[in-house]
Amino acid sequence: MPKTKRKPTTDAVAILHRRHYEGRPDRLAALGQARANADTARKIAALRAEAGLSQRQLAKLVGTTASVICRLEDADYAGHSLTMLHRIATVLNRRVEIRFVEAAKHLRSA
Repeated sequence: MPKTKRKPTTDAVAILHRRHYEGRPDRLAALGQARANADTARKIAALRAEAGLSQRQLAKLVGTTASVICRLEDADYAGHSLTMLHRIATVLNRRVEIRFVEAAKHLRSA
């Protein structure tokens, strides 16, 4: 039975997804985790900047070091602790919300 031909695409993201992630749940899970880490890092950095604080200033208010804040704002960092996120949120007059979303729906929208 002959394979059906795919319509050629020049969308680099679609090509990479098809070649490296499609049909590989372990890689899709790792990609989802990396996206979550990057999203957390971006949110911390954005809230700190919105408050007009340097990493050093935020660290002093939270009771930690600037290097910890720097790591938390690094997209590759995977050690975000809920306790530290709550401490940062409190200092920035925010609260942490955690949502559980259906994995299949989340992956489809990515």
